[in-house]
Amino acid sequence: MEQVVVIGGGSFGTAMAVLLARNKSEMQVSLLLRDSSLCDSINNDHINRKYFPRHILPDNIVATIHPEEAFKDSEYCVHAVPVQYSADFLKSISEYVPPSLPFFSVSKGLELSSLEMMSQVIPRALGNQRQPIAVISGPSFSIELMDELPTAMVVASKDKELARAAQQLLASRYLRINTSSDVVGVEIAGALKNVLAIAAGIVEGMNLGNNCMAALVAQGCSEIRWLAEKMGAKATTLAGLSGTGDIMLTCFVNLSRNRSLGVRLGSGESLSDILSSMNQVAEGVPTAGAVIALARKYRVQMPVLTAVARILENELTPKKAVLELMSLPQVEEV
Repeated sequence: MEQVVVIGGGSFGTAMAVLLARNKSEMQVSLLLRDSSLCDSINNDHINRKYFPRHILPDNIVATIHPEEAFKDSEYCVHAVPVQYSADFLKSISEYVPPSLPFFSVSKGLELSSLEMMSQVIPRALGNQRQPIAVISGPSFSIELMDELPTAMVVASKDKELARAAQQLLASRYLRINTSSDVVGVEIAGALKNVLAIAAGIVEGMNLGNNCMAALVAQGCSEIRWLAEKMGAKATTLAGLSGTGDIMLTCFVNLSRNRSLGVRLGSGESLSDILSSMNQVAEGVPTAGAVIALARKYRVQMPVLTAVARILENELTPKKAVLELMSLPQVEEV
């Protein structure tokens, strides 16, 4: 029997486990969690009550809090732990992880303390720089994957065979998986689109109109491209599913938690009140802090994305940020 382990039982980790379990009924999918009551609910009732109370999970998903059980005989690991918690979690389980086990990361964001992408964080945290790794990104709300609505994503790895293996493992009649070798482009776009989505939400919350929204998102796309290209990414990646595709979904659709956070900020709520009322992680918040450091490091002007970081740090009000952006010098389009 084939076996895959998914680490992280949030909405996306659960959706990936369900996707794998539906693809092959003979495969066992181990879902490694930290919450024993959630484990019991999944194993006894086949429901993740916290995130998908109306969905029955397939029988071939087994939840556990024991890493030695989850990793035993697993052929692949899907990593779905929020970025800022990943290193500590991986260090705590590293003794159970075989050095040749391929990791497929679906976590989007940059680690604030190191400015690293998940393709760098995972091998470092496991103490194995040769851990095989691929990253998966693209416009994909977990609820729509659960509901089997048509979706397309990208898997990127420097190892073409590993990218193909991920493609074969995940692709289904409702999920199309493209492959790429541009790990930096896929990861940077996936991380920074969350910051741009907060900006889009702020515009919505302030009722600044559709013209403003389109201008802001277009400027944000340029800023992401400028930085990503300086870091070695390809422009074609940023125009594809993991770039423009994911940006459109996250900036314009109400299901986006980063956009929703921005709407509430733009409406005048405080960040602390918003975060304390959310039961999911808005990765754009810590990633925004990394944007300013990256913009300095690579000497890239990123007025929209750095304004988000300054709003989150309480250095700037949303209204003042808009006035600042509108009074920037008018330049030639690049």
